[in-house]
Amino acid sequence: MADLDRGGLARCRLCGAPLRASLIDLGATPLANALVTPAEEARGADPTFPLHVRVCAACLLVQVEETVPPDAIFADYPYFASVSSSWVLHARDCAAAMTDRFALDTRTTVLEIASNDGYLLRHFAARGMTVLGIEPAANVAAAARARGIATEVAFFSLALARRMTVRAGLIVACNVLAHVPDMVDFVRGIALLLAPDGVALFEFPHLLRLLEGVQFDTIYHEHYAYLSLLVVERVLSKAGLRVFDVEELPTHGGSLRVLACHHAARHEAEARLHAVRAAERAARLDTLAGYAGFAARAATVQQRLRQYLAAQRQAGRRIAAYGAAAKGATLLNSSGITAADIAFIADRAPAKQGRRMPGCRIPIVPPAALFAAPPDDVLILPWNLAAEIADELAPLRQAGTRLWVAVPALRML
Repeated sequence: MADLDRGGLARCRLCGAPLRASLIDLGATPLANALVTPAEEARGADPTFPLHVRVCAACLLVQVEETVPPDAIFADYPYFASVSSSWVLHARDCAAAMTDRFALDTRTTVLEIASNDGYLLRHFAARGMTVLGIEPAANVAAAARARGIATEVAFFSLALARRMTVRAGLIVACNVLAHVPDMVDFVRGIALLLAPDGVALFEFPHLLRLLEGVQFDTIYHEHYAYLSLLVVERVLSKAGLRVFDVEELPTHGGSLRVLACHHAARHEAEARLHAVRAAERAARLDTLAGYAGFAARAATVQQRLRQYLAAQRQAGRRIAAYGAAAKGATLLNSSGITAADIAFIADRAPAKQGRRMPGCRIPIVPPAALFAAPPDDVLILPWNLAAEIADELAPLRQAGTRLWVAVPALRML
C-alpha cells in the first residue's frame, strides 16, 4: 500500500510529494501474471487491486498509486525469457556488444539482477566469465540452475548487496527497475557491488514510447513505475551513479538501454545521451502537460476492440488470441473482454498451458490447438512480438485466418 499524506493522497515513492495528477485509471484488475491453475478454477472471482497510474508533479515519476507486495507477485512466476526466440537473440547480441565494447574477458564477473532462466548470463558464461544471477522466482531460478548458471533466489536490495563480496565489471538489470518499489535502495545496492570502473546496464520500456503508442496494456501491478531517462538519471544520481550512454531499442514497443558508472569512472558521455534528453524535453516529459490526454486515447483503443469483437461474434466468426502475456491480461480485463468473446489463448510456454488468464478466465492452450481447429481470426496480444508470431502463424494466415493487433490501434496484419 502506498504511503498517504494527511489529506489521504498517496505519496510519490521517489520524492514523497502527494500524488494529485492522474495519467490513467484502469480500474480494479487481477494480477496480470496470476494465471489460474486447474485447482483454482472453482474458486470465486480472482482477487483484484486498483490499477491507477499517477504522475508526480514534483519529480515526474509515473507510478501506480497502490503497491502490491513483490512476494505476492513473483513467488510463482510464469514468464520464462528463453521461450521467445527474438528475446534470446536480443540477449546474445547484448552480450556480444558489451564484451567487445568494454573488453570483458575471463577475469570479469557479470552479475545480473532478475536473471530469469539464464537467458542472458549463459552467453557470458560461454565466454568463460564468472556469472551470478539474482532471481526472486524460485521456479524460474531452477531453470537457470539446470543450465549451469549460478543463481541466488532473492529480491535484490541494498541489504542483500551488503552481504555479498562480489565486485562486478558488468551488472545487468534488464526490465527490472520498474518492478522495484524502492528504486533508490535498489540502485544503491548496484553501486555497492559495481567495480570502480565497471558498467551498470539497465533496460526498461521507454515512457516516451508508452505515451506515443498508447501502450496502456503494459501497465500492470508488478510495474510500479514507468520510466523516462529524465527520472532514471535522478534515481541513479542518488546512488552516486551517472549515465554516460543510452541506446534506443525496439524491444517491448520501444525501450532504452542505459549505461551508467560511478561518478569518478573513466567513461565519457556519448552524443546520443544528449539526443534522448532532447527528445523527452520536446515531448514535454519535463512538465505535467506532456502526460495529458493519454486516458482518452486508451479508451478509444478499448472501445474499438469491443466493437470489433462484438461485430465478429454477431457474424458468427470464431476468435482466438495468441500470447498469454501480462499486457494481454491488462488489455482484456480493463476492456471487459471475456471467454464469451475469445475462445482461447495459444501460448508456447508450457508453464502457462492448461491455466486460464486471470479475471477473464480465458483458457490457455498450446499453439497446436490453433492448427487443429483454425479460428477465423487471431488477436495477437503481445503486439511487440507481432512479426515473430505472424511468421509462426503463416500457415494459418495462408489458409484464411486473419491476424490482428489492438495496440496502438486495431489493425489487421
